[in-house]
Amino acid sequence: MTQNPDTIHESVREHYAERIKNSASCCGSDACCSPQSSLYPADLLTTLPSDISATSYGCGDPITLASLQPGQTVLDLGSGAGLDCFFAAKKVGATGKAIGVDMTPEMIERARASAQRLNIANVEFRQGYLEDLPVDANSVDVIISNCVINLSPDKAKVFSEAFRVLKPGGKLAVSDIVTDGPLPDAIKKSMSAWAGCIAGALDVKDYQAAMVSAGLTNISVTPTYFDDAMIDEAISDLGTSIDLKSFSREKISKTVFSAKITANKP
Repeated sequence: MTQNPDTIHESVREHYAERIKNSASCCGSDACCSPQSSLYPADLLTTLPSDISATSYGCGDPITLASLQPGQTVLDLGSGAGLDCFFAAKKVGATGKAIGVDMTPEMIERARASAQRLNIANVEFRQGYLEDLPVDANSVDVIISNCVINLSPDKAKVFSEAFRVLKPGGKLAVSDIVTDGPLPDAIKKSMSAWAGCIAGALDVKDYQAAMVSAGLTNISVTPTYFDDAMIDEAISDLGTSIDLKSFSREKISKTVFSAKITANKP
């Protein structure tokens, strides 16, 4: 079963456009993440105003994972309202730069407004798809992403683009949702479950294989936690379309998980 990529893009875009219009993070009833207070170190959160640091759409902390250094150019895949870009911009300093790419115009607008408000000069937001990045080849030191690659209908293309824009020796450090085993077709067909970060999640072996095919090396995948709220919402949306005798809620909760993922471009 293959979903139409355009349908997936539009469904995800509408979902997150509505959330940012309502000033909601994805940590609500259709959570694809945990509260940001449990994801980031407290000293990192205090570097931004609370209303900005509270607008989180992630499932991990790619900033700490990336070990950013002054002077680096950082690219955030699916930058949303800009939270990780703002953290990254502070880490790389005035001699570095953070670039955020997102397909949702409302997210780009909010991120740019926040950057202006915070007077962060070394950050830039560009509208575009992860499968066709508006970024030059061999121009980025580090790629980060936070619970977004799973939303793409063509993850192989995302990793191919990531490889293209990374400098030789560059690093990819992302937090994402993956699975350990297959999901029911009922979940895969649900647009709500796609937008909620579950239906598009790849089996971890397929995820790694896509990275290898793109040319990435030194791949590491470390599970972090299972998000019960995300599973509950997906099951609620599906209603009785899943045969719970063959695929129980408990089995799904053990199948879907967040992971810290790193790799390098040789």
